[in-house]
Amino acid sequence: MTVLATHVGGPAAPDRASPPTDGSRSHRAGAVDHVTAAGPAATDPQSARELARLLFGSGDEREKNHGIWRRLISRQTFRHRPGRSAAEQAAQAYTWLRLVNDTVENAESLARDPSVLANLHEWAAIVDGGGSLCTVASIHYNLFLGSLLDHDPDERRDLSEFTSMRRIGTFLCTEVDHGNDSASLETTAEFDRESGGFILHTPHPGAQKFMPNTSTTGGPKTATVAARLLVDGEDQGVFLFLTPLSDERGLLPGVEVRELPFRAGAPVDHCLTAFHHVRLPREALLAAEHGRLGHDATLTSTFGSRRKRFLHSIGRVTVGKLCMSGAAVGASRAAVNIAVRYGQHRHVTGPKAGERIPVNTHRTHHSRLLRSTATAYAMTFLHRSVLSGWARHTAENQAEAERQVAIAKGWITWQARAIAAECRERCGAQGLFAVNGLSDYAPYIEGTVTAEGDNLVIWTKAAAELLLGHQDTTPAPSGAAGTGELTDLSFLRALLARAEAIWKTRAKAALRRDRTGGSVARWNKASSAALEMVSVHAALRAAEAFIEAVEQAAGPRARHLLQQLCTLFLLDQLGAHTGDLLAAGHISADHIRELPLLTDSLLDDLAPHMTTLVDGFDLPDQFLDAIPIANGAGIDLAAYAHRGE
Repeated sequence: MTVLATHVGGPAAPDRASPPTDGSRSHRAGAVDHVTAAGPAATDPQSARELARLLFGSGDEREKNHGIWRRLISRQTFRHRPGRSAAEQAAQAYTWLRLVNDTVENAESLARDPSVLANLHEWAAIVDGGGSLCTVASIHYNLFLGSLLDHDPDERRDLSEFTSMRRIGTFLCTEVDHGNDSASLETTAEFDRESGGFILHTPHPGAQKFMPNTSTTGGPKTATVAARLLVDGEDQGVFLFLTPLSDERGLLPGVEVRELPFRAGAPVDHCLTAFHHVRLPREALLAAEHGRLGHDATLTSTFGSRRKRFLHSIGRVTVGKLCMSGAAVGASRAAVNIAVRYGQHRHVTGPKAGERIPVNTHRTHHSRLLRSTATAYAMTFLHRSVLSGWARHTAENQAEAERQVAIAKGWITWQARAIAAECRERCGAQGLFAVNGLSDYAPYIEGTVTAEGDNLVIWTKAAAELLLGHQDTTPAPSGAAGTGELTDLSFLRALLARAEAIWKTRAKAALRRDRTGGSVARWNKASSAALEMVSVHAALRAAEAFIEAVEQAAGPRARHLLQQLCTLFLLDQLGAHTGDLLAAGHISADHIRELPLLTDSLLDDLAPHMTTLVDGFDLPDQFLDAIPIANGAGIDLAAYAHRGE
């Protein structure tokens, strides 16, 4: 097997890039992409445009899903301005939320369209304080307004208050004592036969609603509250209840709100919220097929299980996972972009006396950024795939679509965490300063790991489903066992599929090996292998989406770069499984010896084109110009200490 490295070059350019003086980005003017020992290579705008087309679509589709949000964050009000207090950022989030509302033609349409909504998060997460905007936007449009729209309409409810943002919506589910076991919530909504309405009550401190944005910051608010419906003392399960929290004068009677400390990364008015015998009208109950309360207080439901009723009530959590994944994808692309540009502008001592070279020249530096770039592309393509799958799902495949969204959310947000840390580290001490735009990404991404379901918990659920109920459709590797080229994407994809099958076989064997000790003990024996199976499954889905994008590439230069980047991604994913694949006869010793050589060859090929690859992320010039280390003018931070104040 031969290791090949075909370099895609461009015209020569000076070996140092000067910061632009006319407000335009240097990469838009054919600036230096990267400097190697062999000489400089310029950015390839045509390839960058093709990469952007593959990432974001084209024409009306691109405008609908990405163009409106890209233009929104390009506005002056979103310009990077570090130094705001947490309270100021929390208040700013609601100002921006209203700008989002002004941007869309119809707020209900935004809440109903998971693609447009998730892509809002993808772009909003990029900007300074964008994590706070993502948080309140996800709550208002998805969890609150989306839940209202997904349940039966009621003419007594005036949604215009929420679509006009005269009132902000919030969503109260998790309690102090009940996080991932939300089906055990203890807040009650007792049916009152005398009034025909409900009495909402928090029975003890552990049942307080934990951390939704329920303060008066941002204006009057209304919540959808998950509470246990009691009819004549009988538990009917958890439903959502529309509950006004405050008006222009403050909190309403019976509503107790205590603000929590601000958290890093996405300051929002998180609170503890309790209800003291709050009376609600009959229409407060959000009814649908999972439960409707008749005039005689008889509950009719298509679901016999109280747990299924609850899961149907909070079905918007799936779109929330897509929103959190989108935010993590957007933040990751921005972090990689900033770090790559810093590595281009940051010069260090070269091998010759008096020589200065970009830090990106060094393999120890650019190899890590290229791997992060490859992963960011894979994350984006995976997000596009599961988002499309969810938008097109039917009743028959809903469970599978939900599972893929959950698996992708875990994988994407964990990858984003690693990318944020890597990019910050590659920018050294400069990356620690808020003015340089990187320091907020990591703490915000931590929030996406936990939001809409803790990653480990949702992966554990997915692992059990894949192990016990999912049909094995894993194809065999192409060609005879142990043959195939490591430059062949279909062969690499098949090897990753086989690695998933190996871990699935291990997990099943662990379940069968010892049937004593109860279900928890049996699962404990299988869980490690089962979770590894899910991890490989997620990487496989990302690889499949990546390969599909490669096949759709039109320009030969862009296609070559994307194919090399995809190969690098797949080789990295396979590295941990080479022992298993060798033992099973799916690869040979020659493959293992070749893998590091091929990886180095790919890095040689891709290193001169790092900026072209991140140009494909299509970040607005207005954003990059405000990040000192991204534009070559930010090594001296003093000049930027109060810029934009």
